[in-house]
Amino acid sequence: MKNIVGSCAVICSVLFGFSANAQLKENEKVKLITLDPGHFHAALVQKTDLPDIASDVYVYAPKGPDVKSHLDKIDAYNLRKDNPTHWAEIVYTGNDFFDKMIAEKKGNVVVMAGNNQKKTEYIKRSIDAGFNVLGDKPMAIDAEHFEMLKSAFVEAAKRKLVLYDIMTERYEITNALQREFAMIPEIFGQLKKGTPQQPAVEMESIHYFYKYVSGNVLSRPDWFFDTKQQGEGLQDVGVHLVDLTQWECFPDKTISYKRDIKFNSAKRWPSYITLKQFNTITQSNGFPDFLKKYVEKDTLLKVYANGSVNYSLFGTNIKLTAKWAYAAPQGSGDSQNSVLHGTKADLYVRQGEAEKYVPVLYIEPVNPGPDYEKDLMEKLEDVQDKYPGVTLKKEPKGWEVIIPDKYKDGHEAHFGRVTEKYLDYLREGDIPEWEVPNMIAKYYTTTTALALAKGGKN
Repeated sequence: MKNIVGSCAVICSVLFGFSANAQLKENEKVKLITLDPGHFHAALVQKTDLPDIASDVYVYAPKGPDVKSHLDKIDAYNLRKDNPTHWAEIVYTGNDFFDKMIAEKKGNVVVMAGNNQKKTEYIKRSIDAGFNVLGDKPMAIDAEHFEMLKSAFVEAAKRKLVLYDIMTERYEITNALQREFAMIPEIFGQLKKGTPQQPAVEMESIHYFYKYVSGNVLSRPDWFFDTKQQGEGLQDVGVHLVDLTQWECFPDKTISYKRDIKFNSAKRWPSYITLKQFNTITQSNGFPDFLKKYVEKDTLLKVYANGSVNYSLFGTNIKLTAKWAYAAPQGSGDSQNSVLHGTKADLYVRQGEAEKYVPVLYIEPVNPGPDYEKDLMEKLEDVQDKYPGVTLKKEPKGWEVIIPDKYKDGHEAHFGRVTEKYLDYLREGDIPEWEVPNMIAKYYTTTTALALAKGGKN
């Protein structure tokens, strides 16, 4: 490894029909820059070699444990026995790392995954300097940063740059198939409107502070536990839930956030981390000073890592919940459960003990007629054309969707697939018209939910 120490309407009108990035010439490699990597997602973008990306990657970051942890992960990918990567990390760690990145212009795509308090400003300044940006979620954690993000999208459109966030959950096969079946009227019917008390769409994710990444126990930075820097639960991992709701329930439909989104309620509540647990996760020896205002009884850290929002989109009532706990039950890990209620069937993704903690998709019909099973089997063939090998297994309440293992590539592999999609957008200029306005709507939803929850209107 080489090392050198040292508003929506306006946006939509600008973006629709643009041709992405005239900077890339035919057969030109994409040159990555990694900016201030403080989250392991930055390394996962490089877990596999991608032919369109040059092997030299420029890293600009403050000197410290965050950048060291990132480089250690890249080294591990390069040195592994099976399918090693071939990255050459060229690193600058001076205090002026951001200005150095802008001045040197060594690459054309900046990858960001780290401190979320800084990220939105990084995005805006990088776009202003002429860089494309591939940003980890969240790209904004509160209302102030949401306004800055909107400005970044306007500037990106003017400059024909591609600003995009990493939505890995679209590549989880159960989510993708839930979307496929929801688009078949003969099976799903139409998405119900629901009520705030009985929403038509419900999703809940549970994440854990203590976890394994690329085969090793993940060491998190101490600032990860400061929600002013990381964001609260719904504003961080909850971004995936909002994205899946938009993507699955209203495919290819453009959202005007001021017109189409209405809020019912939102709330937030803390998780508690002991001093011993904190030291285990961060490899620290005590709480840093900036976290002590959140410490109770000297040894208990209060982290507002949980949140939920009850809102409507296009008149459809939705409830989303994001939770965090210390460690997963034995044999399990991060999990996500969801249901879409249709007029003909409910589509459930469950990931509990009965499913051995792996996501499973179920089709549960509502008052099925005599021809429902026949229609289901006929329409299954359309799904099989896109996903060969997918079958159905009869269950007491309906059918379990049986998914071949070849589609179950795992969360870490999804980062490469998102990056490939981003490179397509970058080179071909074929980004769908709904992507940018719907990204804006997504962050409007999460950041407005936070303001509502803090206002006590639950």
